[in-house]
Amino acid sequence: MGVYKRGKFYHYDFWYKGQRIKKSTKHTNKRAALDAQAAKRTELANDEVGIQPSKPSTPTLATFARTSFLPHCRATIKKPKTLEYYENGAKNLLKFQPLAAKKLEEITDEHIGQYVESRLSRGLTISTANSELQVLRRMFSLAQSWKKTREPLAKIRLVPGANQRDRVVSPDEETEYLLAAPSLLRDVATIILDCGLRPEECFRLRWANVEPDAIRITFGKTKAARRRIPATDRVKAVFDRRHGESPSAWVFPAKTQSGHIEPSSVKKQQARTFKRTGIDRFVLYSLRHTCLTRWAPHMDPYTLAYLAGHSDMNTTKRYIHPADETVRAAFDRAQSIRTPTKIHTT
Repeated sequence: MGVYKRGKFYHYDFWYKGQRIKKSTKHTNKRAALDAQAAKRTELANDEVGIQPSKPSTPTLATFARTSFLPHCRATIKKPKTLEYYENGAKNLLKFQPLAAKKLEEITDEHIGQYVESRLSRGLTISTANSELQVLRRMFSLAQSWKKTREPLAKIRLVPGANQRDRVVSPDEETEYLLAAPSLLRDVATIILDCGLRPEECFRLRWANVEPDAIRITFGKTKAARRRIPATDRVKAVFDRRHGESPSAWVFPAKTQSGHIEPSSVKKQQARTFKRTGIDRFVLYSLRHTCLTRWAPHMDPYTLAYLAGHSDMNTTKRYIHPADETVRAAFDRAQSIRTPTKIHTT
């Protein structure tokens, strides 16, 4: 009895006045689960003597973020990058006083629109603004789940027009892009295009990860991210050229807090390359989608999932975007080996 973990969440299980009370706490943190169990016991005791719980006043966005949302994130999120994503998003939301000072129920589409307009006017991309809106959406979801509000909250709608990860770069675009890109961006893009790395995996490459004919990833989002990927000739050429340029342990060293390049290191180079070529913009992650889409027709799905670093093949499916000509070619191949059925007529 007490609290126990089943799957992702803790559950409580106790007896009260001869009745067994058993339910999920919806918490992944044991202390939070114990608090939920204590709150349930108090609720049952109050119901027995006729005490109705008073409805708490709705907190402001700033209060909810600082006292509930961020402590919850820090207690339950184990991946540093994910935690950084939520903390940074909350920090930017709270800087906008017309939003931060409002009670959750008072926030309307108009206030959210003002926030987006403020962010875009500072030169931020639509994708960045949408990332922050997704943090706000998560706040609203938890606030309602935890019954911090009396009324339904505004629905968060993302801004259309953001760069999509699932864009597939054509061979002609690839050639033009790589020829116009500065050396750092060109080398990073080449590795992602040929080896299907996540951009952050590429940024964090150490020389210890580089083998004569392959890249060995020893870190990542899941255990499946740890994998060995063969290196193409042009990727090996990138490593040969860079190996003598710096004594650093990083393949791509930089004067950053981490010691290696970060997304900001190539952001301006990416923008200049698009301006110089006129190619439709795409994010670096699109190069990973491009690589996996190109690999897909030539290998079995298990190998593809391994090279992608996915533990779930359904995730790999979302990275494959066959072009019309690829579908047509596959269809024609299937038709060519099909044995036609003879129909006898009398």
